[in-house]
Amino acid sequence: MNRLPSVLSAVLLLALAAPAGADTARLPVSAGMGPDPQLPAPVRSLIPTVNIAPARGWPANGKPQAATGLAVTRFADGLDHPRWLLVLPNGDVLVAETNAPAKPEDGKGLRGWAMKQVMKRAGAGVQSPNRIVLLRDGDGDGRAEVKQTLIEGINSPFGMALAGGKLYVAASDALLVFPFQPGQTSLDPASGRTLADLPAGPINHHWTKNVIASRDGSKLYVTSGSNSNVAENGMEAERERAAILEIDAATGATRVFASGLRNPNGLAWQPDTGALWTAVNERDELGSDLVPDYMTSVQDGGFYGWPYSYYGQHVDDRVQPPRPDLVAKAIKPDYALGPHTASLGLAWSGGNRLPPAFAQGMFVGQHGSWNRQPRSGYKVIFVPFKDGQPAGAALDVLTGFVDEDGDAQGRPVGVAIARDGALLVADDVGNVVWRVSAEGASQARR
Repeated sequence: MNRLPSVLSAVLLLALAAPAGADTARLPVSAGMGPDPQLPAPVRSLIPTVNIAPARGWPANGKPQAATGLAVTRFADGLDHPRWLLVLPNGDVLVAETNAPAKPEDGKGLRGWAMKQVMKRAGAGVQSPNRIVLLRDGDGDGRAEVKQTLIEGINSPFGMALAGGKLYVAASDALLVFPFQPGQTSLDPASGRTLADLPAGPINHHWTKNVIASRDGSKLYVTSGSNSNVAENGMEAERERAAILEIDAATGATRVFASGLRNPNGLAWQPDTGALWTAVNERDELGSDLVPDYMTSVQDGGFYGWPYSYYGQHVDDRVQPPRPDLVAKAIKPDYALGPHTASLGLAWSGGNRLPPAFAQGMFVGQHGSWNRQPRSGYKVIFVPFKDGQPAGAALDVLTGFVDEDGDAQGRPVGVAIARDGALLVADDVGNVVWRVSAEGASQARR
């Protein structure tokens, strides 16, 4: 595999002082959305585009802008880098307060140092709390009056799933399992065990691991992001990465379910077809218009192109040696979500009590770009479905996460449907879980 020229390390430092970067988008974000996004020619530049929205946080009483017909309130605040959510059958909400684990090899050299500064400025430089917090709205007023630690000391926890009286937690390096029943408010770390080890190591470039259970609870599906942008660390470093793994709940036996997915995060079941869907962050350094992040249904044994091609069979000639045999098998994703939007959160709409326009489809949390001019993402969107497939343009749900000065007041990540039908959104810069409901709707009582 080719390695990025060392000169890029130095120019990335220069780019930190020049937020506009080297490349301005020639197309609107909307051109890179939908089932057939526009894919212009790649743009190569000596100076990578770096255009961060510096993390600021919300002012007192500040909040994002809800779409017409919706209202947004604080379900819980005062959290510590909340990233992912799990709604339990009794209505309790688990929140993973987390950030990247130590990655000693990833931070070496000028380029590694520069990237750390970029992420720190964007709000991703905080130490990981390594904690799962339980939120409870016992009186049904739409705000959690209980906020307490369920368990801590897990190595960068992210995804969570409940199945068969067990709570599964996808840490950065392992899938953990704990005996658990809804209603519990604490967990003894000693009660858990490692069901399966997950790819980690001293680089661990894309560290977030998400998990979802099969309908019968016999299998767990875990996302595993790539260890690089386009395999510049070599394919040996990508074993069981850029993939969704299937793990047997009884034995921990692991196999690759689907591959070629650069950095999959959100997972959701589509109930009409029974298909597993995922949200994927695509590759960088091909310009502000490439490559669109996407969501797609996932086929058992399917290959989705990374690193050799993108959005189906569009070859990335940076990757050497080429693999035309694999490119020929690359599956085109179902729906593009815009270039560099960092689409992470994914939730099927089932059970929500929002207006009819949001009845059938996927909610997507777009964390926001750091390398596009102008910026993209920094919003929550909804993609309508019909007959189990995307059908129509995406709708904005929450916007206004970036203020007039270009600072990030918040950054949306995980999304989930609450038991009362509201949409919950984890905001890891604002340290808030937002609650989105139909405007004027009375709070559902339990």
